[in-house]
Parts: sequence; structure tokens; C-alpha cells
Amino acid sequence: MTRTIIGLSGNLDRPSKTRALVQTAVALTASRFDAIGAVYDLADFGPSLGTARRVEDLSDMARNALRVVLQADALIVASPVYKGSYTGMFKHLFDLFDPAALAGKPVLLAATGGGERHALVIEHQLRPLLGFFEARTLATGVYASERDFAEGQPVAPALMQRLGRAIDQFAPDFEPRAQPEVFVLSA
Repeated sequence: MTRTIIGLSGNLDRPSKTRALVQTAVALTASRFDAIGAVYDLADFGPSLGTARRVEDLSDMARNALRVVLQADALIVASPVYKGSYTGMFKHLFDLFDPAALAGKPVLLAATGGGERHALVIEHQLRPLLGFFEARTLATGVYASERDFAEGQPVAPALMQRLGRAIDQFAPDFEPRAQPEVFVLSA
């Protein structure tokens, strides 16, 4: 059975470093586990996202994007840091989710910012948000600053090593499980 890994980038701008990080993470994960990957950002939800008070208020395009995100086998969720937290529209999208929508789903958390000072946004903002939805966040979060990119793409060796470590944590969800050995006790 082919698994799906979906990236969700919490920005409206294209191109963006956050989207580039998510695209890299999804591509590496899909390749590592022979999965199908796709990336969405807030622009993919269109203008109806800003005025929606519930899922039914979203356009058909936005509802379809939301369905794909919620039905994924695993997620990579990232936001640019804005005033020490995730962006408001990113949070608004999560406000539309059913509280049980992500229960048990493996999620790699990531963020991008101008400097190293915001690296704890993953632990202090993103992890509690996904914890509310009972998602199973991977132990390793990935934060990237301006200096981790070249020509808009993540390239820093330390960043790529950390990203690889985080992706490896998807293994229990994507790799086939060995059949347990059955021991028969003779009487």
C-alpha cells in the first residue's frame, strides 16, 4: 500500500523559504519511504480561508486541499516565525479542523525565521498546537534560519543532517513491519 506524506507550509508568499524547506522534507521523505508526496501552502486554500468560520465556508478548492491534508498518512507542518509564533492565517486554518482530525497522525514540525533566536517556536508554539489535536509529533523538530539557505533552498549541512534525523523518525509509520514470531509451547 502506497503511503502519502503531505507538507503544509504556513505562508501565503511564493516563493518562500518555508515552502522550500517543506518541499525538501517531503521529497526526501517520499524518496526514503517510497511514498507519494505533495505540498500545500496557505495560498492553495484561496481567499475563502480568510473569511471562513467553519469548513463549510471554504471554497470547493480549499475544502479539497483540506481533505488531502487531513487524509495523509503523515504530515510535515511548518510556519515562518512571525512575532515569535506561527502566522495568524496558519492558526486560523487549524481552527477549522475537527479536534480529532489529527489524532495519532505522525507529524514532523518545522519553522523558518530570520535568525536563531526563534528556534524554540517549535517547542513553545507548534508542538502545543499539534498536541491539542493529539497528533504524534516526531521528537526532532527542524528550524532553519536565513543562513541555512542559498538561492532560496535549504543547503546548510547541519540543517540537512537534522532534517534527515527527523525523517528517519517516520520509519515506524512507513516501513513494513516484520511479522511477529509465534512461539508454541509444547506441553
